[in-house]
Amino acid sequence: MKKWPNENKGAEDRLISPAYDPWDPMQSLRQFGRHRLTSVEMTITNLCNMRCEHCAVGDSLVMTEPEQLPLSMILNMLDQVEHLQTISITGGEPTFRKRTVEEKIIPILKYAKERGVRSQINSNLTLDYNRYEPLLPYLDVMHISFNYTNEADFHEVGFARSGHPVKREATARLYQAMMENTRRLSEAGMFISAETMINYRTHEKLQEIHQLIVEMGCQRHEVHPMYAADFAEHLPVLSLDDMRRAIHHLLDTRDSSIWMLFGTLPFFACNSDQEDISLLRRLRKEPNVTVRNDPDGRNRVNVNLFTGDVFVTDFAAIPAFGNVQKDRLDDIFEKWQMEHPLNQTVNCYCDIANCCGPNLLVADMYYKDIDFKTRQAITT
Repeated sequence: MKKWPNENKGAEDRLISPAYDPWDPMQSLRQFGRHRLTSVEMTITNLCNMRCEHCAVGDSLVMTEPEQLPLSMILNMLDQVEHLQTISITGGEPTFRKRTVEEKIIPILKYAKERGVRSQINSNLTLDYNRYEPLLPYLDVMHISFNYTNEADFHEVGFARSGHPVKREATARLYQAMMENTRRLSEAGMFISAETMINYRTHEKLQEIHQLIVEMGCQRHEVHPMYAADFAEHLPVLSLDDMRRAIHHLLDTRDSSIWMLFGTLPFFACNSDQEDISLLRRLRKEPNVTVRNDPDGRNRVNVNLFTGDVFVTDFAAIPAFGNVQKDRLDDIFEKWQMEHPLNQTVNCYCDIANCCGPNLLVADMYYKDIDFKTRQAITT
């Protein structure tokens, strides 16, 4: 492995907190004066023991799969990213196979720790506790999806696309395992961030969901609107009015001692809608609340660890625009930033509003034919 820039020196000692979210592209944009590749997400498996109705990558889930790229190639790929600050490991369920954990995930996490790079895994935490315990010394953030108030919700949401009946007794055991694993890992010192989507099922249950997340010991509650894409494109779309009301109600009833992170919101400081502006002002003023800009395509790309294909996000609605078996990730990202026509439609930012504009999904759903580069934030 090569020697890296000393810009990450000491970063591993800085607490991830509302004041420091290294995944937010605004951090690196201010550091470098433009978007740089500082974050790499890796799809390490397409196996999963669940079939959630909202899964963005549900169409790519399989029953069997080939071997991933060699570990040496994966580490070399990361070595070549000059300004790497964060990595994310996703799937499928990354821990589905114990062999994947031992031979790929732990070595990648050790590499990140040695380099001062922060790490995250996206998992459902429904497997045996001993599948996750070995990650404790190395992992910075365990990210889980939590959109349930009880076992019935978990069964209905988490196995909606199974294609065959799944017994409630079986799903109830997985639900209890997820709850218990979250508690135990939190007590052991793991930073667990539970993400809830605002959608047609959850928008009136966010208070109950939030309370369960607090009781499980999670350090952060992430809240993101659900956008009907790919596997989830058939699901009802929540209106912006309902979304705003749900966020206000959650802010009214939340436990303010826990960090609440909102992401990919379709509300912007350059909008003329006063209800949007009022909500954004409230979010800025609330203690322990942050709004994260979407990293995808700004400072992060996704790499498929089977093919080496590079995507702007982990669901492949946008075709691959490079492959790490042929090119360096920094070079692929530079072409995306400077040349790709899709990126040019959303490549804007507003420093005063702490905003990197809409991602491609938000722009397509709510802001067709709107040029954000011509707009100005309302900051008064």
